[in-house]
Amino acid sequence: MVGDTRWSRYFAHAVLITGVLVIALPVWITFVGSTHTTARMLQAPVPLWPGSEILENYRLVLFEGFGQAARTPIWQMIVNSFVVALGICIGKISISIIAAFAIVYFNFRFRMTAFWLIFLTLMLPVEVRIVPTYQVVADFRMLNSYGGMIVPLIASATATFMFRQFFMTVPVELIDAAKIDGASPMKFFWHIILPMSRTTIAALFVIQFIYGWNQYLWPLLVTSSEDYYTIVMTVARQANELDGVIKWNLIMAVAMLAMIPPVVVVIMMQKQFVRGLVDSDK
Repeated sequence: MVGDTRWSRYFAHAVLITGVLVIALPVWITFVGSTHTTARMLQAPVPLWPGSEILENYRLVLFEGFGQAARTPIWQMIVNSFVVALGICIGKISISIIAAFAIVYFNFRFRMTAFWLIFLTLMLPVEVRIVPTYQVVADFRMLNSYGGMIVPLIASATATFMFRQFFMTVPVELIDAAKIDGASPMKFFWHIILPMSRTTIAALFVIQFIYGWNQYLWPLLVTSSEDYYTIVMTVARQANELDGVIKWNLIMAVAMLAMIPPVVVVIMMQKQFVRGLVDSDK
């Protein structure tokens, strides 16, 4: 039994190490590629160790832009990505927490019907409703704007469901005590429910920030001006460079820059993220 346990532990560690290597190897290759010249990246074999062009490559993409596919400096596209990601994130959390609060704490007709209608929208992602949604955005003259990239994506059935599950765990005694103290519904929301929801909000912030940061199809559809390009859009556009050789070293530099903000958000909010997911399931 002891031997079986030991070999099981070794096997589990081997699987985990293999998984880490499979995930980390492409990231390492991308980083290494971003430190070499274009000519070196077009030669075989692919380099496995960093080169000497790291500062020049990152300076070039951050502050100058390059080629016909991306004349705008990448720092501006990073700002656009932050605006879109934060706008989607804050919008989803704000609308979802208010919707869940109304569904759980207000007794109105068809309350559960409203909840399940919201939940059914999980089967209608933006890709399914992209044509009518685009028409609405165009009719409101929101093309080539932050509003056009953000507003159609701020409704979230997932966030509403998570907040509802958490609110249902709030003790009835706490609600009764708030009523006895004369707390209005909004006062109960602001001073009791909202502070208690911090871990759930943190978990959803991580999820929705990454969702907003990685948006590609919708921003691509509603923007034609480089002033509103996001960094994820730019990675794909650079692969279609029209002035000759595809600059894979610069593409990989942009890809590395695109990875950094989501990774930083996850690292900074890791504890709250895990705690929020656990609390919402109780």
